[in-house]
Amino acid sequence: MAETERYPHYIEFRHVHKTFDRPVLVDSNFHVNAGETVAIIGRSGVGKSVTLSHIMGFLKPDSGRVIVAHEDTTDFSEAELRRIRRKVTMVFQSGALFDSLTVAENVLFSLELREDYDAQNKEDVVDGLLQMVDITEARNAYPADLSTGYKRAVAIARALAAQPQCVLYDEPTTMVDPIMSDHLGDLMVRLKRQLKLTSVVVTHDLDLMYKVADNVVFLYEGGVIYFGPVADLKNSEHPHIQEFLQLDRVV
Repeated sequence: MAETERYPHYIEFRHVHKTFDRPVLVDSNFHVNAGETVAIIGRSGVGKSVTLSHIMGFLKPDSGRVIVAHEDTTDFSEAELRRIRRKVTMVFQSGALFDSLTVAENVLFSLELREDYDAQNKEDVVDGLLQMVDITEARNAYPADLSTGYKRAVAIARALAAQPQCVLYDEPTTMVDPIMSDHLGDLMVRLKRQLKLTSVVVTHDLDLMYKVADNVVFLYEGGVIYFGPVADLKNSEHPHIQEFLQLDRVV
């Protein structure tokens, strides 16, 4: 049986439990189909970033199964996970850029191991990626010279240089001004359409959620209390979801 038949969803959590000093994920179930964007929302400390760490294989569940790129990665070795991470990459909240490298050099770093590209090909790819994320004018700048929003755009360009199938975004609009936040949201939608990317977005930003997500996972006390179309979230009768949405409207 083909892997895509055994595991039809690109990403899937099956009854995932994870406890540190307290339960963080409790019987977590959701899935992400290829080419789809799923947002994970909820208050701080409910397991959103822990969920991303399980997808990347940085953490293992205490019980349950984690499917990534149509494969059960739960018991994968580090070598097997490296193969998966060539398909699934993450844009960290910090940007995780190299301070000593320019914007162009940071993006180029992801291409250094590509033996199928010569030096000119790599430069062309870097230029194309910087143009794609609308930061061509910053190619010779260093991270210290950039705003938080620009750093996130550079981090996205660097992630795309590896030609992934899936991108995980950890709070992409946190500490970003409203104009840049709107720009990053537009960029994520454009990348999904142009590159057919699968995406998972952890966010507190409901405007971003409504803009980019097809489906939404709402976490509360470690459990998934809503998983479904983003447009239907407002119809949930769960009091915590209604409180969350009301607070956002007040803010």
